[in-house]
Amino acid sequence: MADSTHQSPTVHTATSDAVAPEFNHPAIALDHPDLHNPMDDLSDCESVVSADHSGTALSPFIGARLMKLGEGDEAHRFIKERLVSRLDALGAQVTVAAIHRNCSCSASAIARAQAFQVYSQAVQKKGGGGGTANVKYAWHATSKQEVSKIISYGFGYNGKPKNSGLYGSGVYFAPDGHPLECLKFAPVDEDGLRHLLLCRVILGKSELVSFGSEQSHPSSEQYDSGVDNLSSPRRYIIWSTHVNTHVLPEYVVSFRGPCCSRGLLTTLEESRQPTSPWMPVRVLIFELSKILRPSDVDLISKYFQDHRVGKLSRHLLVQRVRQIAGDGLLTRIIKSFATKQSGA
Repeated sequence: MADSTHQSPTVHTATSDAVAPEFNHPAIALDHPDLHNPMDDLSDCESVVSADHSGTALSPFIGARLMKLGEGDEAHRFIKERLVSRLDALGAQVTVAAIHRNCSCSASAIARAQAFQVYSQAVQKKGGGGGTANVKYAWHATSKQEVSKIISYGFGYNGKPKNSGLYGSGVYFAPDGHPLECLKFAPVDEDGLRHLLLCRVILGKSELVSFGSEQSHPSSEQYDSGVDNLSSPRRYIIWSTHVNTHVLPEYVVSFRGPCCSRGLLTTLEESRQPTSPWMPVRVLIFELSKILRPSDVDLISKYFQDHRVGKLSRHLLVQRVRQIAGDGLLTRIIKSFATKQSGA
């Protein structure tokens, strides 16, 4: 931050996902981003909170102090290109309508930004994330109304898991390189727009959270957050106890897609499903037991048993097994079995 009494935490980019590296762009300092002092934005924010640079377009986020970025702004260009390029085939169907920056103008917003900095330093000092705060950029899908509330008051939490609650009770975020993971949860507003928050999140030291978990806080003091996969996460889980100290919303991306975009999302997901021949359940579970944790194998066995007695539909069974094991592992196991069966 600009205030000399507060030293910005060191922020390291991700290295675990070579396919989708973290933001790394000097225009918005995403390689080593410093918290900007909310007071520095106050005069600019007050002049544009209800209008864009032309002074004619009212902000769609009622009550939220947001500054609309011009299309010629370098940060606007980079965030737009980053989002679209990471949406696979869906990117060609998406039009970014606007990008707003959180001005952090109000007293409570300034306090939340300062709290984020303090907790970044605290996590770094305790050795979380290998001696760093492990701050990442991440996406969060929400409604237009919730954008205004989050920017104005912080994240609310009603005790119910967000985004289907597959990995415990908390607020879920998608890594910056995988916005598709949360896009399906973005509701359409009355103007046909969906909205994604681009946030900085303090991950610290992450622990693996199994599919179907009812966890609601770190399992011990050494952990700060949860992930669905340690080596290649698609979900960051920020527990309800941490959500307003470990998350800092910085940008709101509003975009429009065709009416078939949800169908296209389904098509993209289905294209990733294993399509190999049938494999006996006992063989599949045996192969999975060589790789997965015993608790995950037990959970998969339980789901198969529930399906066998009619408590779980085939669709949900497949979905839950995929969530636990991952499509890559399932595909390898099933293809290996098919190869052995064919005698190749």
